[in-house]
Formats: sequence, C-alpha cells, structure tokens
Amino acid sequence: MASSNLPSAMDVDEAAIDEGLYSRQLYVLGHEAMKRMAASNILIVGMKGLGVEIAKNVVLAGVKSVTIYDPEPVQVADLSSQFFLREEDVGKLRAEATLPRLAELNAYVPVRNLGGQAGQEITVDMIKGFQVVVLCGVSLKKQLEINDWTHENGVHFISADTRGLFGTSFNDFGPKFTCVDPTGEQPLSGMIVSIDKDKEGVVTCLDETRHGLQDGDFVTFSEVQGMTELNGCEPRKVTVKGPYTFSIGDTSNFSEYKSGGVFTQVKMPKIIQFKSLRESLKEPEFFITDFSKFDRPATLHAGFQALFQFEEKYQRLPRPRNAEDAAEFVKLAKAINSDADEKILTELAYQATGALAPMNAVIGGFVAQEVLKACSAKFHPMVQHLYFDSLESLPDELPTEEDCKPTGSRYDGQIAVFGKKFQDKIANFREFLVGSGAIGCEMLKNWSMMGLGSGPNGKIYVTDLDTIEKSNLNRQFLFRAKDLGKFKSEVAAEAVASMNPDLKGKIEARQEPVGPDTENIYDADFFASIDGVTNALDNVKARQYMDQRCVFYLKPLLESGTLGTKGNTQVIVPHLTESYSSSQDPPEKETPVCTVKNFPNQIQHTIEWARQEFDNLFVKPPQVVNSYLSEPNFLENNLKYSGQQKEQVEQIVSYLVTNKPLTFEECIVWARLQFEEKYNHAIRQLLYSLPKDAVTSTGQPFWSGPKRAPDPLTFDSNNPTHLHYIIAAANLHAYNYGLRGETDPALFKKIADEVVVPEFTPKSGVKVQINDNDPTPQNESNADTDLSDLMKQLPPPSSVVGYRLNPVEFEKDDDTNHHIDFITAASNLRALNYSITPADRHTTKQIAGKIIPAIATTTALVTGLVCLELYKIIDGKKKLEAYKNGFVNLALPFFGFSEPIAPKKNKYNDTEWTLWDRFEFRNDPTLKDIVDYFQREHKLDVTMSDERLPMKFSKLVEHVSKKPLPAHTKHLIVEVMVSDEEGEDVEVPFIVVHL
Repeated sequence: MASSNLPSAMDVDEAAIDEGLYSRQLYVLGHEAMKRMAASNILIVGMKGLGVEIAKNVVLAGVKSVTIYDPEPVQVADLSSQFFLREEDVGKLRAEATLPRLAELNAYVPVRNLGGQAGQEITVDMIKGFQVVVLCGVSLKKQLEINDWTHENGVHFISADTRGLFGTSFNDFGPKFTCVDPTGEQPLSGMIVSIDKDKEGVVTCLDETRHGLQDGDFVTFSEVQGMTELNGCEPRKVTVKGPYTFSIGDTSNFSEYKSGGVFTQVKMPKIIQFKSLRESLKEPEFFITDFSKFDRPATLHAGFQALFQFEEKYQRLPRPRNAEDAAEFVKLAKAINSDADEKILTELAYQATGALAPMNAVIGGFVAQEVLKACSAKFHPMVQHLYFDSLESLPDELPTEEDCKPTGSRYDGQIAVFGKKFQDKIANFREFLVGSGAIGCEMLKNWSMMGLGSGPNGKIYVTDLDTIEKSNLNRQFLFRAKDLGKFKSEVAAEAVASMNPDLKGKIEARQEPVGPDTENIYDADFFASIDGVTNALDNVKARQYMDQRCVFYLKPLLESGTLGTKGNTQVIVPHLTESYSSSQDPPEKETPVCTVKNFPNQIQHTIEWARQEFDNLFVKPPQVVNSYLSEPNFLENNLKYSGQQKEQVEQIVSYLVTNKPLTFEECIVWARLQFEEKYNHAIRQLLYSLPKDAVTSTGQPFWSGPKRAPDPLTFDSNNPTHLHYIIAAANLHAYNYGLRGETDPALFKKIADEVVVPEFTPKSGVKVQINDNDPTPQNESNADTDLSDLMKQLPPPSSVVGYRLNPVEFEKDDDTNHHIDFITAASNLRALNYSITPADRHTTKQIAGKIIPAIATTTALVTGLVCLELYKIIDGKKKLEAYKNGFVNLALPFFGFSEPIAPKKNKYNDTEWTLWDRFEFRNDPTLKDIVDYFQREHKLDVTMSDERLPMKFSKLVEHVSKKPLPAHTKHLIVEVMVSDEEGEDVEVPFIVVHL
C-alpha cells in the first residue's frame, strides 16, 4: 500500500498558502475560505469513476487530507470511467490501486486509504474524525444509517451516484449550516453625493454608476464627512429607492452630512436548515437542473430508490436494455410514486449498469464543489436533492439488447448505454482539440475513457504552444511538478495514452498555434481529415478565428469557457446553428484616460497606472534605444510622423547617455529620483495647477465627488512601501543594462538616504486634461533645449556597435523577477497619494496580470457537458432541439440550458441563405466565368471592370496583390458586390474559388 499513515509532520496546520500553486483558485475562493479548507479532513467512499472524479477535484483544491475507502477488487468494467486504474490493476483492491495516482496530484494534501476487507461496507465507527463524508454508489440502506449519525453529530454528508446518462446527488450539512458568502460576487461599493438626515436616511449615489444593491442587502460606510457616525458603522439594511438611491433607516440623531463618502456592501451570513435523508425521501426538496424537464426530478427520485430495491431483491442491477428487468423495475418505482413517467423509468433501468466519464465529470465536478462549500462555508450549498440526465445524448437509432451486452472490454460501461455499434462510431471519430490547458486536460481524460479516436480510422490532434508552469498544476491535472517547462500538448497526450493504451499512436501533439500564420499547416487537407473541432482556449480572438475556420470548412465546433465558479458551453453545427461569432459580449468598460492619469479614485485605477509606468520605464525606452541602434535611419523614418519627436529623442539620450548606469548603486539613485518625480513633484505640480480650493466654472469645489485631491509623499526609507519601490525599480533598471541586481534592504536604505534630490519648482501655464473629450494639452517643455542640441548628444550607432539594452518582458507568475513587486509598490504609493486603500500583492497581481480566476471543479463540470454534446455530434443529429447550450454557476448553484439559436436567414431574389452557404467554383475559372454564372443562374450582376475578365482567377489575384500566391494556397475566398435586376445591391454568400 502506498502510504496510508503519513508522518504527522504533514498534519501540522500549514498557515501559509502556496500562492504560486493556488494562485488562480485563490481568486475564486479567497484566503479565508482556503484556510478553512486546509483544516478539513474528507472521506470519500467508493472509488469507481464518480468517486475518483470527486477525489481528484478535492485533492487539487487543497484540503487538509483526503481519505478513500473501497476494498472491492478492480474489474475490467471499472476502466470505462475510472481514469486512475490500469489494466494491470484488475484484481487489486480498488482504493489501494487508486491511491498512488491520487496522491501525486498535490504535495500539500496527504491521501490515505481507510483499508477494509473485500465485501466489508463502511460503518459509523469508521467515519468518526472526518468533517465531510461523501458516499458514491452506496446502497440506500447504508446511506440512511450513516446519515442518521452525521445529521446528529455535526458532520457534513453528501451522497452521489451516476447510472448511464442519469446522475444524482444529495446534501445534508446539518440542521443549522452557516453560509458566510452565498454568491461569491465582489461586494458592491460606490461613491456618495448626499445622505438625508431623517427617519428614512436616503443615500444618493454619484449618477455615473448604478449602485446595484437589492432590498435586504447590508452596507457600511467610509470617508463620510460630516455624518461621521456612519464611518465603519455596524452594517445597515438597505431598502432600494431607485437605481441611484437607497435608504438605510433612521439617521435623524446623527450630525449633518457635509460631503463625500463611500458605501461598501457587507456580506451577511445565511443560516440554512437541512433535513436528514430519511425525512427528505418522504418530503424531497428538488434543485432543478433543467427547467425544460420540470417534472423529471420526482420520477427519478422514485427511480433511484427503486434501483436499490431491485438490487436488494435480485442481488444485481437490471440488465442493459432488457425489457423483462425494466418492467419489473417500473413496477417497483410506480409503487413509490404512481405518477412517475414510465418512459424515463424504463431508460433508467436500461442504463443502470452504464458508467460514462462525461456524466461522472458533471456530477463529480458539482459534488466536489459542494464538499468545498461544506468545509469553507463559502458559496450557497445545493438544497437538497439533485437529479440530472442527458437522454438527448442517446443515438437516434437506439441500440438493441444484443448490441448492449457486456463484451468483457474496458468500454462495457459505455456500451451498456449506447451499444457496440455506436462505440465503433466513437472509436473511429477524428477530432481536433485546440488547447491543452485546464479544459484541454479534462477533455482528453474524458475522451480517453470514451475511447474517442481509438479505432482503426480514429484520430485525435491536440495543439498548444504553451509550456507547463507551477500555477497550472492546481487544475491542469495531467501535469506533475516533474513536467514543469515541458510542452503541455506532449505531456497531456502521453498522460492519456497511458490511461487508455488503445490511444497509443492515435493522438498527435503539436505546438503550432492556430492562426493566419499556420494556415499552411492547418490547411484544407488537414480539415478534410477531421470530423470536428473542440476549443479549449482562453481568449476570444483565437476562439473567433477557429469559429471562422469551422464555418469555412463546415465542421462542427464545441466551445466552452469558465470564469471562477461560472461556466458556459456552446454547440456550433453547420447549417443548424449560428456560429460562435454570431453573438458577442458587450466590450469591457474602459477606465477614462484622465482618471488614470490625474484623478484615480479606486485601486484599479492606480494599478492600471502602475502597469503603464512599468512599460514606460522598463519596456518601451530600451526597445526604442535598440531600434535606434539597429535600424538605419530610425530617427528620420519613425520620429517625423510620431509628433513626439522631441520626447523620443530625449528618452534615447537619457537611456543611452545621461542616465546610463555603470554600477548598481547608480540604479538605486535613479530609482530614488523616480520616486521623487512621480510621488512628490508630479503631485505638487498638479496641486499648483489645480489647488485644493479650486472651483469649477459653476462655483462648485473642483476636488469633489470622484475627484480626490492628492497629497505629495515625502520619502522615508523606513516605510516598507517606499523601500520596496526603490528595490524593485533599481533591480528592473539594472536588468535593462545587464547589471547584476541586489536585494539587501540595508544597501538600498543607505544609498537612497544619501541622494540629493532636486528642489521642486512649479511650472506655470501647465494645462491639465480634465475630461477625455478635452484636447490633449500641448505643454511646451523647456523650449530652450531644442531638437538639434539634443540630436548632438546622441552617439552615432556606429560608435556603439553591438550594444543593446534588455527590455523587460512582463511575466506575472515569477515571484523573483520584481515585476509584480514594482507594480504593487508603484500602485500603492499612488494610492497613498490619493488616500485610496492600498491592495496586497496578490490582488494587484490579478488585476495587473488580467488573471482569469479558475477552479478545477467548474472546469471538470463544463468539460463533462461538452462531451455529452460530442455524443450527439458523433451521432450526426439533425434537429436543433437535440442540442443544448449550457450555463452554470456553482456558487449559487445554478444550471441553465437553452436550445442553440438557428443561423440568421438572408435572401436574394427567392433564395434564402445563411452564414453556412457559399458559391463554389472549381479549376481556377476566369473572372468572366464567374460573372456569367451569376447572370445566368441567379439573374445577378457583378460590378466589375472589363479588362480583367479573361484573366484566370489566380493570375488576377497575383496581378492585384503584386506578389505570387503561396504554394499551399488551394483556394481563394472572395466577397462580391452584386445587384439584382432592379439595380438594387443585394447581399450574397461568399465565393470560394478552388485553384
């Protein structure tokens, strides 16, 4: 056995959380919730496909320990969904065989085996000492016995099961469970214009942004002037009056309100009462997973109970697609609920022995999140019974009983549901996976269990240009610490081929990203060789590009994404649905430039400013210097159009001559002067141009509302934020010049304190841009040093041959490179200038690095939903209503499904067409052939000039573009302008000319 009793050193409460590993998840859960998780011991009973899926997600999330229990011997059928078992494990005890692979996932989480003899069921004595107990596929009798004890003894209880395309789970977190943050959304906050002093206490917010609060929310206040009793007050309950106003109750005995103030929403804990399983069976509370199947939970509630009765009676489950067993089963279920739907019950009986990796992924991702809710009290638990099914995934031609019989193969769990014939279809499918990060890893794991691409004609292509880094390990579960630095696609392909050896030689890993530059690799022949595409991408641009390629080559595309606890899936089927690009999210709201430049009022503004500062000091100037040194005539060619000639030449002179450091000490001096300039002089200049008592043209105080008046900072080497700035800035400046850095604070203190800083002298006539619409002020900078004098200071490039600076390349995940350290310090110093509450390094890193919060549970669930749609695509379903787009939010929790939207119809003459249609011409026709075709077949005129009509199309393109066509080009896509007989312009599909 691998390691059932780890040394007690592992159990010491590790207060510090490894931010490098848990970074993306911390942005979802926060430090508090993760600390609570790190004190929780979890027991998971049952290590078939569902149990191992839950265990994998919980181990990755980082709890105190995970213990597994399953002393039954491994059978071949377990391999159809238990991805941590191998053929050579058949006959070993299930928990024992699973343990070593589960334990590798996270060095911080000890995994133990509770032991037990074959045939021995879990008992109440064995579950003591755990905070959460999860039972997978355990008999109802046993569930009741265990739950009676947990309900009385304050232990959180979850049971779950999947049967073919059906899944269920049940939660009982005790009679009084406290949830500290039901939604997980960021607390709302906003600026205040006025607060009434009366019985209602109406608060009016700045009219730029709606407050977003709801009745019953709670808020507290800060920075209120006048009515100071509200600052830091006990949370007050809100009644919403309008989008910009809300009341907070009696304020009549407070002081008079003067000005300013910020409200912040306070998350109030919610107490949830759970019933025991015994009570719940009689009076169930259903969590609806699909509103189009409203009556299904009641049927499945009876059905799952009847399965246990059937098994107890016959010591086996109903046989796949066996009519006799199904009839007997339906009778048992109808005795529990006479209204239960017979058709659904029959399918449940048919599929009772089925085990599908995608269904385990959906239920396993969901249940693992419920485990984390139980131990962290973050997010709202599911109350109390969940039933889920994907019967739409069955093939249109249903299998026979003969076709579903077990064959002694690893796919028997899937064959029991879909039949042997459909299994062959899955095996001979050819799919292209774009991306092998978090979603990609989960996708490949499910595909390997399904046997996708494992047949004689099957194939999986996977591409990803990325290599593995530490923060990936927390959710990209095919990667281990030993893989750091290797290519994701290669490691992932190798990992799943060892999960299912049938895939050896069937997965091809690539590193070329998809995009216009690789169309010679992913060309017409490549697309002709695949049946479909699955995106596992993290950016919209690449998704839109793949979407265009799939529309062009008429390939189905499966699309998905996650953001923290939220996830969505979309199915794109040629001629049936709209494409991914047909609908778009509204663009993100951008911060006005002048807010960032002069009037920040939130930490986001100062972080954005610091991120720009990083580029302006350590990235752009070295790039400009290098261009000057390496590109002939750089100044003439580039600067005369930029309108910033003087600034750029000043920059080159500064970085190449006047401020070029020769020692690290000079870098410290430079950093100290930067501090003075940015946090003292610049602020004093702003206050000189716009004094604190300045008024607007209407006589209002200028510095009010969102405009906070700043104060200059005086450098103090004993202030950690001041010193951190100097350390980071000096090291980055040194990097630009290839000088070795230092980190000993004493050195920085000593030198920074000796620097003589120039006196501040205000410049008069400096205009400040107050609104983004105002013209950018052109302020004359000391006109006496004119351009020609500056030019004289520039060394000719020939005098410094081979000399180059090192521009910094921003990398957020390396904690030793000073990048995030600089941005954190620079942002927090500016926050101090403007009395904004500073942010810690972790928060700054997320905002500056635009990090997408991510957690393994959402990823697993969303990928499961995608694979349930993949079954439909393999079947080639032609009905729009067979497919489902999904949206989930595990925090609430919420599931929503909708039919995909049909493509928009356009029309010319009497012909209807959609984005999937096109005109095709073969053998490199002349332009005349095309014009004649439109006239003859569609009575449409193509607007064209005459002298080019006889030219072959390929020659025409070369003639117009003045360059030869690349060798790999096999077709050209052409948009044409055409008009109908009335001379009206009409829209028509694009033309494809095959050469």
